[in-house]
Amino acid sequence: MITSSSNQQMKNITALSKKSKERRTQGLFVVEGRKMFAEAPREWLRGVYVSESFLKEPEAEKLLAGSAYEVVSDAVFRSVSDTQTPQGILSLVQMPQYGLSSLLQGERTHLLIVESVQDPGNLGTMLRTGEGAGITGIIMNKTTVDLFNPKTIRSTMGSIYRVPYYVTDDLTGTIQELKRRRICVYAAHLRGTMEYDEPSYTGGCAFLIGNEGNGLTDETAELADEYIRIPMEGEVESLNAAVSAALLMYEANRQRRRSGHENLV
Repeated sequence: MITSSSNQQMKNITALSKKSKERRTQGLFVVEGRKMFAEAPREWLRGVYVSESFLKEPEAEKLLAGSAYEVVSDAVFRSVSDTQTPQGILSLVQMPQYGLSSLLQGERTHLLIVESVQDPGNLGTMLRTGEGAGITGIIMNKTTVDLFNPKTIRSTMGSIYRVPYYVTDDLTGTIQELKRRRICVYAAHLRGTMEYDEPSYTGGCAFLIGNEGNGLTDETAELADEYIRIPMEGEVESLNAAVSAALLMYEANRQRRRSGHENLV
């Protein structure tokens, strides 16, 4: 049993939780909780740590069956946990690697492209909502918050394991490449004259979502094939970035489900 927070493994967990550079260097990220452990692909797991109290719970044996793990004293486990009420299980997971081509599925391509989103909860919610809406991947620029930030990971609720992602050094070049591949790019923008449910999203499409406070940069917005807007009632000027993304992704999902049904009739 590990009983000291100065144990090298515990110090490494703390470093991985707090430092994006350390996560990138090691190619590892930290996940906490039973759901995140249960849904993690077994081949991605690089370390499993459980508190002594967790081992006494009825479900522990079944959940841990076939997995190697280290036992950590309750006090030390609390000290390395990033949550206020730890569930007693923490895992180190290998970061998956995807190329841009992994996100592209021809006419079925459905992408979310985010520029400089800063809130970990927003990014994680976008990924989770994107999985529900059937996106084929998410593209982020370098100034977007780290996808593997513990708060982002928690917000994905497991979608981090299933939604391909691509972090680009050159957002402009990446968008231009998508357009060369006949993927229509839409910018959610206040200058949009077309409402978001007017265009057809049944072919390859991508939605651009900008920073929470400033929106898209002019340079990025100008790359869009079309500006679209979400109509507002009352005195509301704009919506939360994750909510806006959800509306767009689910509109594409709705159209594709309807189109698929009509093709079967």
